[in-house]
Amino acid sequence: MDFDWSVIWQALPELLKGARLTVLIALAGLAGGLVIGFTAGLARAYGNAVLNAIAFLYVELIRGTPIIVQVMFIYFALPILADVRINPLAAAIMAIVINAGAYIAEIVRGSFLSVHRGLREAGLALGLPFWKVLFYIIGPLAFRRMIPALGNQFIVSLKDTSLFIVIGVGELTRQGQEIMAANFRAVEIWSAVAMFYLIMTGTLTLILRLTEKRMRIL
Repeated sequence: MDFDWSVIWQALPELLKGARLTVLIALAGLAGGLVIGFTAGLARAYGNAVLNAIAFLYVELIRGTPIIVQVMFIYFALPILADVRINPLAAAIMAIVINAGAYIAEIVRGSFLSVHRGLREAGLALGLPFWKVLFYIIGPLAFRRMIPALGNQFIVSLKDTSLFIVIGVGELTRQGQEIMAANFRAVEIWSAVAMFYLIMTGTLTLILRLTEKRMRIL
């Protein structure tokens, strides 16, 4: 079989459009996931019994179900329960926020608890309020330790966006499927889609490596 490069060239504008939407979903979802993850992670690490139990249930519920089930629930079941129509893009971003938040919560919890408790006791003994101990003493050390795990979660969430093809979101995989259905050039189109994902994850990996190197210098 001849590999026709012109097929990829012709499909490039649509694939770029899908790649941009993939990055948008991933960035918006991860931004929300970080907020939820830090909140739930700190609740798990330092919250009272009620906050700890709520965060625990959230984390276990999300980690125990596939993301494709979560997005299907948000898109198809939630409108019935809440009587609100959710568009596919909003449902996709919500799914990434909720899913990534649960995994980030465990990363945050583990990183904060890994810092020696003597530092916390020393900060409190100096008369600092607990939030300042977390922010100025434990936080910087914990953040440094969580960078590799957060990077891995970012890459996983970026690739998870391909699952949103099931609700018709026009991200990269969906664009590739539509182009392939029109020209039947599966080898060229799926090779191009794979290259786009490799470029995106490779760029993210490079940024993370540079960040890790920078953190070690500091």
